[in-house]
Amino acid sequence: MPRFTFSAVDSSGKERNGLVEAASVELASVQVKSMGLFPTAIAPEEVASPARSRRRKTAIATTAVRTKKPVVIGRVVSRKRLTVFTRQLATLVQAGLPLLRSLEVLGRQEKAPAFKWVIEQLAENIRSGNTLSEGLSSHPKVFDRLYVNMVRAGEAGGVLDVVLNRLARFMEKAERIKGRVRAAMIYPIVIMCVTVIILGVLMIYVVPKFEDIYRDQLRGAPLPVLTQIVLETANAIKNNLLSGIVLVVAAVLGFRLLKQSRVGARSLDWLALHVPLLGDLALKASIARFSRTLGTLLASGVPILQSLLITRDTSGNSIVVEGIDYVHDRVKEGESIAIPLEQTKVFPGMVTSMIDVGEETGELNEMLNRVADTYEEEVDNAVAGLTSIIEPIMIVFLAGVVGTIVVALFLPIKDLIQRLQ
Repeated sequence: MPRFTFSAVDSSGKERNGLVEAASVELASVQVKSMGLFPTAIAPEEVASPARSRRRKTAIATTAVRTKKPVVIGRVVSRKRLTVFTRQLATLVQAGLPLLRSLEVLGRQEKAPAFKWVIEQLAENIRSGNTLSEGLSSHPKVFDRLYVNMVRAGEAGGVLDVVLNRLARFMEKAERIKGRVRAAMIYPIVIMCVTVIILGVLMIYVVPKFEDIYRDQLRGAPLPVLTQIVLETANAIKNNLLSGIVLVVAAVLGFRLLKQSRVGARSLDWLALHVPLLGDLALKASIARFSRTLGTLLASGVPILQSLLITRDTSGNSIVVEGIDYVHDRVKEGESIAIPLEQTKVFPGMVTSMIDVGEETGELNEMLNRVADTYEEEVDNAVAGLTSIIEPIMIVFLAGVVGTIVVALFLPIKDLIQRLQ
């Protein structure tokens, strides 16, 4: 009876290869499916020949050249591109397409050379008989611990499609919140940049022209106080422009060095949580990120202690990290999450109460996701309110500064006109 070689994928997404005996390809496919596998390729067994071996070596060499890692400058893949990839992979797997075939489809349509190479490496890893999580873990700069552990939990539970879909929703919500905060900050930054440019032009080029005119025409007559202040400020900026630029660069570098140090980073993170207006927004965003990450990990089957460690790594604030470390140590000793979480003094009472209820009812992951939904909505409202406050303040500030300079420059015009008459 003819023998057929087959490549298939099991329910966890792992590649399986083997031989079956059947009268036809169709019967061979039925036989493979009866093993609980999803066949991806079935072909009659062939006896190797020297010519075929040479062709195979040539194909392997060509593949090696084609999949050579490209030279990349900067980040390998953006979070937005990774989110789109995760959503597409979840959709293909949920539609019943084998994991290997799904990666091949996504690899062919990917435009970015670096990420295309990563996807091809993932597909090659599946062909070699490894799991998807093993392939993801070999690219730590692209896939973080949260991503890898969620996929590993999905493979272990045989629900990879569900976990991928949950991971895609998690990343989409995180990107949505980040995008809203970024969009809210664009307008004030643009106004500030315009203000700096306008003031620079006025102080360096326009004000000195008026100073020359007043010196020639008024012949030493005293100027109004406001005009003198503006002229002296313009001269100070013009004469110390290079020193000012060096000072700004030094301040930026000093801030970065301070942020890299442990004490400096902790001080800045504490300040970020307690500064007026922005501190409340930062705290709500941190709570939303903590709740969403922990709830998603628990829902995916990741153990509680490992989930807390992963959540700690993704918190982004050293004060929150210390609180999660404290909770992890207490949970490791057999305590619940709610009590040590309240003792950290970082999380509000409403959050700890809802988590306590979730632990009592056995629906901790659902309660954490509800907390995340609540605080994400509060972040949206806070961003909208902050934007509505900042916009008029920035406009009034810009108009006030420019108006003051204009008024100061035209105050001596009256005396100048009288002298000319």
